[in-house]
Amino acid sequence: MLGRASMLLPCRSILPARARPFSTDLPAAPSADATFTEAWTKVIPNMDPPKTPLSFMQPRPPTPSSIPSKLTVNFVLPYASELATKEVDMVIVPATTGQMGVLPGHVATIAELKPGVLSVHEGSEMTKYFVSSGFVFIHANSFADIIAVEAVPLDRLDVNLVQKGLAEFTSKLSSATTDLEKAEAQIGIDVHSALNSALTG
Repeated sequence: MLGRASMLLPCRSILPARARPFSTDLPAAPSADATFTEAWTKVIPNMDPPKTPLSFMQPRPPTPSSIPSKLTVNFVLPYASELATKEVDMVIVPATTGQMGVLPGHVATIAELKPGVLSVHEGSEMTKYFVSSGFVFIHANSFADIIAVEAVPLDRLDVNLVQKGLAEFTSKLSSATTDLEKAEAQIGIDVHSALNSALTG
C-alpha cells in the first residue's frame, strides 16, 4: 500500500535550502525616500517635497573588520545631549532584563531601560547617572545610542528628598481608591525605590 501511495505522490527534486542573507550583505538604504518623493511630485508638481528624517541622517559608519579599542556613545535626553560621540571604555545600562555591560564589539542589540543607574567608564573615571526610562541601541560598529526620558547625575540627588518622596507615594498608594490613583502611586514608588537604592546601595 505504501508503494502505491508513493507512485501517486508527485515526484519533487530535493533542492538545498538557500541561506538567508545577513543584514551586512544587504545593500545600503537609499539616501532619499524615493517612493515618497515620487508620490509627492504626482500630487504637487510645483513644490519641492519636504525633507524626511532620512535626509537629515548621516550615513551609517561601516562595521570595522577588527574590534575597536573604544565604544562611541551618544547619550541624549528630549531637551539636551549629555554625551555626543564620546569615546569610552564601557557603559553599564539598567535594562529591563537586568544590568547590561556594553563594551566595544558588543553584538547589535536594542534594550528597554528601567529606572536605575547608568554608569559611563572612561579609564579610571566613572560617571553615574540616574535614568528614569528609555532605550539603548547598540550597533555592530561599536556605537551605542542611549535615549532616556529623564536623567540626572547621581551626585546631584538629595537622599533625604528621595526618601521623603518614597514615603509620600507609599502613603498615596495605601489611600488610593481608583485604579488611576493606584497606578500613579505605584510608578512613584518604583522610581523613588530605584533612586533610594542607587543612593544608599
